[in-house]
Amino acid sequence: MGLFSKLFGNKRQKKTKVIKIISPLSGTIIEIEKVPDKVFSDKIVGDGIAIIPRGKRIVSPCDGKIGKIFNTNHAFSIKSTEGVEIFVHFGIDTVKLNGLGFNRIAKEGQNVKQGDLIIEYDLKILSKKAKSIITPVIISNIEKIKKIKKSEGKTISGKSIIMYLEK
Repeated sequence: MGLFSKLFGNKRQKKTKVIKIISPLSGTIIEIEKVPDKVFSDKIVGDGIAIIPRGKRIVSPCDGKIGKIFNTNHAFSIKSTEGVEIFVHFGIDTVKLNGLGFNRIAKEGQNVKQGDLIIEYDLKILSKKAKSIITPVIISNIEKIKKIKKSEGKTISGKSIIMYLEK
């Protein structure tokens, strides 16, 4: 064993992996702290961004496997192929609408590619009926992420990068 190995060990440096999370909705990105629900704004369920949506589609933000899609179709979780757990929750208190304004396309347990359609929504109905349409996009296993860089401004579903994660 050489002097360098004795002094500093022979551990291989783990390479930092950068993971790109793509926008599941079109709209405008806002800070997670501005979501009108403390569960999200206080980062109780994780860290991320929120989107003021436009359009009518929620797509997969990554390649991965869908975990849970709520019965009311307002939210879903997905685990990326790199092990990142993402939670997309359309609006605030939208669970109380019992599925009104949402149409599920994908299935729980389904493998999806980035940009695959998960849920369609009717923005006109939801804008009138929901407490808020602001949509949090959360990294729920944030403790496994070394660093998160969040994007700002306008975003296009399936195209714009909303977060860079270092794992």
